[in-house]
Amino acid sequence: MKKILLAASMLGAYASADAQSIKVNQVGYYPSEIKVAVIEPTNTAKAFVLKDAKGKKVWAGKAVRTSVSPFTQKERQIVDFSSVKTPGTYTLFAGKEQQKVIIKDKAFADVAKAAMKAFYLQRTAMPIEEKYAGVYARPAAHMDNKVLVHASAASPLRPEGTVISSPYGWYDAGDFNKYIVNSGFTIGVLLQAYELNKAYVDNMNLVIPESEDAVPDYLDEIMYNLKWMITMQDPYDGGVYHKLTTPNFEGFEMPANVSQTRYVVQKSTQAALDFAATLAQAARIYSAYSKYQSFCKEAVKAAERAYAWAVKNPTFYYDQNGNNKKYSPKVNTGMYDDRASADEFFWAATELYLVTKQNSYFEQAKSFMPQSYRVPTWGEVSGLGVQEWINQSLLGKLDGIDFPVEKMKADLVSYCDDCMLRMPTSCFNAPHGNREKDFCWGSNSENCAGQGIALTYAYTLTKDKKYFDAAISDADYLFGRNATGYCFVTGFGTKQVMHPHQRLSAADGIDAPLPGFLAGGPNPGQQDIANVTSYPSKAADESYTDDVNSYASNEIAINWNAYLVGLLVTIESELSK
Repeated sequence: MKKILLAASMLGAYASADAQSIKVNQVGYYPSEIKVAVIEPTNTAKAFVLKDAKGKKVWAGKAVRTSVSPFTQKERQIVDFSSVKTPGTYTLFAGKEQQKVIIKDKAFADVAKAAMKAFYLQRTAMPIEEKYAGVYARPAAHMDNKVLVHASAASPLRPEGTVISSPYGWYDAGDFNKYIVNSGFTIGVLLQAYELNKAYVDNMNLVIPESEDAVPDYLDEIMYNLKWMITMQDPYDGGVYHKLTTPNFEGFEMPANVSQTRYVVQKSTQAALDFAATLAQAARIYSAYSKYQSFCKEAVKAAERAYAWAVKNPTFYYDQNGNNKKYSPKVNTGMYDDRASADEFFWAATELYLVTKQNSYFEQAKSFMPQSYRVPTWGEVSGLGVQEWINQSLLGKLDGIDFPVEKMKADLVSYCDDCMLRMPTSCFNAPHGNREKDFCWGSNSENCAGQGIALTYAYTLTKDKKYFDAAISDADYLFGRNATGYCFVTGFGTKQVMHPHQRLSAADGIDAPLPGFLAGGPNPGQQDIANVTSYPSKAADESYTDDVNSYASNEIAINWNAYLVGLLVTIESELSK
């Protein structure tokens, strides 16, 4: 199959970055914001020079500090050239080595747009057209208009084998399945970012099929997945199927070339509550647009029915292993399972109260309120509930409502204060990446980008710029100022991720992967080690490989992109004011 090589201009002069000892944000620094580079111990230079495109020296200096890695004991130099504020393309020299440095207005805008456009590239059940996707066009697949009810999902009025229609939606990650828990979480993150940054986000032109309508592209793209989610509710009892899936993961083929039967599988408490939260949140936000009035009315009813089902079934957790002992066919795809539902009840009750104003939901939200703030993840969503209450407070919509929002604000700021304690000794001048527990499956997502979102909240609440600087530093980490030297967003940077664990990118015959996707990042668990021999190190922050087989460090996922979009649009929105 013929290969098509893209982004050659990006890879050109700096393609040898594997050995690069100068680690920078490869996407770009904002003129008025912090600008830091990190020098690896392989480079013994003690003085550094920044030159402009004409070779003129614009800055010279020494490291402002050194820092020792807690994982490898490597001593790195931290170089700060924040005094350079003129936009342009520069070169940073450290001894015999050099690295391209970009300073520009709207530095993160292109990545933010690409990260959101990536959701269009994940759409199922429709052709991805050349006029919207360029060389990444592909025919329609997984129409999902004839999906079977799996034995684990059977009910009296929808027995095993019932054929239902459940089209639309996004492929969840590197695979071709669709999962309610992760879809709901993803949309929750995206819509919260939308509410706080509406003026900026409304002007994002994603170039998608709906771009000519009167609704912001950002919301139209999310609606494509919402339209799938609402089909996943059993119309007879209000329960919600956990996922729509094949029994086993498909091979690395294009979606039009695979043919396993697809099923809706077991209803679950978490699916019902994440569904309820997401549909209620969407109904509130989309009600401003006449195009979606009918959807909003349907969404509120669906959300209330799903919540009522969960109240009756508060511990009906997804149990794939148990199902496989009882039912056929066995299902071996992603589980998205957890054994607690208080966090989902909190988020769902919060969103249902905000859209219905019913006191029963208010009291439920109070009873499930968490004791402290945690960055939200698909398996621990209380942080989405906390952030939603803070959002509504910031938007001035809680006047006269007696909910302990001030405590939640204080809890969030306290979490961020703990993050800030790690900055003075950080090897990469970011609050992320200094502890073993920072690195796990998808470490670039909640632990870095999600943390960055929390830091932007702390900045908004306190007006202390140290939090905003730290959020930008987390983005700098993702864009190349890290132990691996990779810019972790496909299609960007001078050392690019080229082989993500994503069937679409692996099978399409194009060398460059689909752009705009956040790779999972360093994961010392190396759960894929039996199939991957290319890990360069067991050190926590170096345990990453750009290998298509590395699902543990190099997969992509919609929830990971949601964090990235949320962080970048918040930074861009703030700096465009």
